Amino acid sequence: MFLTFEERPSDSPFIERVWRCYSERGGPFLSIASPHSEMVVTRCQGDVFLTLRGPETKATLAQCPGEGEWIAVRFRLGTFMPHLLPTNLSDHRDVNFPAATGHSFWLRGSAWDYPSFSNAEAFVARLARQGLIVRNPIVDSMLAAGPDGVSRRTAQRRFLQATGLTQRAVRQIERARQATSLLKAGVSILDAVHEAGYFDQPHLTRSLKHFVGQTPGEIIQGESQLSFLYKTAPAG
Repeated sequence: MFLTFEERPSDSPFIERVWRCYSERGGPFLSIASPHSEMVVTRCQGDVFLTLRGPETKATLAQCPGEGEWIAVRFRLGTFMPHLLPTNLSDHRDVNFPAATGHSFWLRGSAWDYPSFSNAEAFVARLARQGLIVRNPIVDSMLAAGPDGVSRRTAQRRFLQATGLTQRAVRQIERARQATSLLKAGVSILDAVHEAGYFDQPHLTRSLKHFVGQTPGEIIQGESQLSFLYKTAPAG
């Protein structure tokens, strides 16, 4: 494997976790589906830039450059930038912020220092104080027990605005990611079907081919490099 990942959870109300990655050499990898938006600082071949990424609804084959470094702030579901909604960023419609210096970028008329692996919480807290990052709590309530105090239609509309996805799509993606983690940990295919909540093995296979880009057997063999995959459980 040519990509090396490190990650840590976060106690920020806006951040799901922070991760970083190094590439020893260039090569293809599978970018697997994810319901989360994230900010990513890229350092590669003398360039430094920050990208805002939206959710990914399917697996895609990507090419990774060699000797690159990436630091990412993965937002909790429901966290978004009001002027750059997740719906408009989904499936690689990324936004790159213009560089101000080698250590900073431009955002809404101000220069901001790039976040690091250790100071991501302080960086995002500052964004929140200035109203550049917000979080809609209805996402948590919808995933946990359903809408609270509003109609289901209103809740679904707010959920879509805050995540860029429907509630059903989020659950499907998280279930596929959970099944992938189980298979990579040595769980049998039939046990992964049961533990991740699929109807049967064909159902699991269809889901993984769409969201992960591989069959269960290919995941077990582990011959292809996958994008960052953290252990998860189904949402809701």
